[in-house]
Amino acid sequence: MSDTLLKTIFGRLTLESFPIHEPILIATFAMVALGGVALVGALTYFKLWGWLWRDWFTSVDHKKIGIMYMVLGLVMLLRGFADAIMMRLQQAMAFGGNEGYLNAHHYDQIFTAHGVIMIFFVAMPFVTGLMNYVVPLQIGARDVSFPFLNNFSFWMTTAGAVIVMASLFVGEFARTGWLAMAPLSGLDYSPDVGVDYYIWALQVAGVGTLLSGVNLIATIVKMRAPGMTLMKMPIFTWSALTTNVLIVAAFPILTAVLAMLSLDRYVGTNFFTNTLGGNPMMYVNMIWIWGHPEVYILILPAFGVFSEVTSTFTGKRLFGYTSMVYALLVITILAYLVWLHHFFTMGSGASVNSFFGITTMIISIPTGAKIFNWLFTMYKGRIRFELPMMWTIAFMLTFVIGGMTGVLLAVPPADFVLHNSLFLVAHFHNVIIGGVLFGMFAGINYWWPKAFGYTLDKRWGTISFWCWVVGFWVAFTPLYILGLMGVTRRLRHFEDPSLQIWFVIAGIGVAIIAMGILALLIQLYVSVRDRERLRDVTGDPWGGRTLEWATSSPPPEYNFAFTPVVHDLDAWYDMKSREAERPVGGFRDIHMPKNTAAGVVLAGLSAVTALAMIWYMWWLAILAFAGIVGFAIWHSFDYDGDYHIPAEEVARVEDARTHSLASTKPAEA
Repeated sequence: MSDTLLKTIFGRLTLESFPIHEPILIATFAMVALGGVALVGALTYFKLWGWLWRDWFTSVDHKKIGIMYMVLGLVMLLRGFADAIMMRLQQAMAFGGNEGYLNAHHYDQIFTAHGVIMIFFVAMPFVTGLMNYVVPLQIGARDVSFPFLNNFSFWMTTAGAVIVMASLFVGEFARTGWLAMAPLSGLDYSPDVGVDYYIWALQVAGVGTLLSGVNLIATIVKMRAPGMTLMKMPIFTWSALTTNVLIVAAFPILTAVLAMLSLDRYVGTNFFTNTLGGNPMMYVNMIWIWGHPEVYILILPAFGVFSEVTSTFTGKRLFGYTSMVYALLVITILAYLVWLHHFFTMGSGASVNSFFGITTMIISIPTGAKIFNWLFTMYKGRIRFELPMMWTIAFMLTFVIGGMTGVLLAVPPADFVLHNSLFLVAHFHNVIIGGVLFGMFAGINYWWPKAFGYTLDKRWGTISFWCWVVGFWVAFTPLYILGLMGVTRRLRHFEDPSLQIWFVIAGIGVAIIAMGILALLIQLYVSVRDRERLRDVTGDPWGGRTLEWATSSPPPEYNFAFTPVVHDLDAWYDMKSREAERPVGGFRDIHMPKNTAAGVVLAGLSAVTALAMIWYMWWLAILAFAGIVGFAIWHSFDYDGDYHIPAEEVARVEDARTHSLASTKPAEA
């Protein structure tokens, strides 16, 4: 076969694209392949493929989609954390004559992949999954506004994750850092496929995130239960609303900047090049105009979780509800007025730096107000130290310190000293792990019994909690110290042997966190194994205050047999205090959306298009893109998208709930 024909068919893909000379990658591939074969074998042996396809992959039920987002986040957490372990091990070893075990080419890919995976494919799926699951239940809705779009959004996010994972075994990933700054990410400095993997993974996943944002805004604005005015919404729903407003406003900017970078790389334009009128600083501005709202997109839902948890486990209404809402709105607006603090050293001048330094300090005020509101809610409350509350208190202690180092970095002269040092890395992880991840773990422990009908095992959860909290501080306190000593980030080798002890301590911290992740996995296994012992038939194991606790655990497909009517903030607590009774008759047919395979098909075709574009297989890209357009048009003519759950079926499900509730009454007495 001629070289021209091979190039036409396979583009840039050659045998050299497979990293068969990298022992680490070969070992990783072998482990992943063995795990994949075992999983496929188990699913086939237990005949679960049909069940997975019918009940999960094609489901438009917001609850199942939320759970699938969380599973994606957990799987990608393992991959992202493996990268973290490799970096810590390399930095603890590579001093003086010892070059460590990772060459520069491989190390740069690892820290880039670590950042991309942890932000886009761990934090974002966790956050989106929680919002998807909880928000419709909290506002008394039967599903989201656009159920098919919800399924499509999830599969687009998954397709983005698949593209990133493919780079591990075919070709390579970007070596640019997680924001792929120009001109380093341009064709002159990154001619290989790495940056193209980065661009297409983020573009595909970004479509999913943006559509999910539109969906949840429409759901919250248009589908609240009768009587639930905006100021009677649960604070988690408020945090979801502000988060998705940020998503809808910020993600188009990411799409635009990556589209321009693509044009530079594919077509030869000069948006971000060093020559011919290009301006690399425009890339930095645009990526951070998306990037700073992004960190608030991650933290605001966590703030919502902590608000719900604090209120529930202190047995009190949230202190300062109105101020909490306004704090969320102020953060949402100010999130767009602080982006330049990421590059004070760029040379914009004293007046510009001063403006952004001041706005950065101002944005800490509403965040501080929220901390005080949580503390005042706890004041004189009967605090129950269940796992969600423990994560919340750990968050307060950890996040406040991360916030203080953030305010320190907001001072331009201090930032000139600390920028690009390990101090910055420690600060970022302080707020993302201490804020977002601790928030997600609080949310998982809090809402797990709602999703599955039994609580999570407390013993293993407590072990995981202490490993995470202690491990975090052991891992990142040395980085603060090294940063103050002037040690630059993103280095794989150091000359000064006196620094090594700090990297070794940080490595020990990562090992403790690894034990925390292992304990989390054991907690999940033990909880599933002992689910009958941990069973909750009340639907309200914590004494919750919001509407999601008014229905059974897990909730029926339709969520509520009758749409609840809301009279006060903390609607479920209000119903319990007024001794409202569940309706046990008069049920009607319930109109529900049908499952569809369209989301899986469109996302699969999108992944094929992206991979074809990465490898310059133009014929395949054209075919796959034509498939996307054709299938989308065909799907738009599919009007058979709904069905009715008969009243008899609703009555049967509700009667079963009535009996299970009755069985708990003597125990309560």
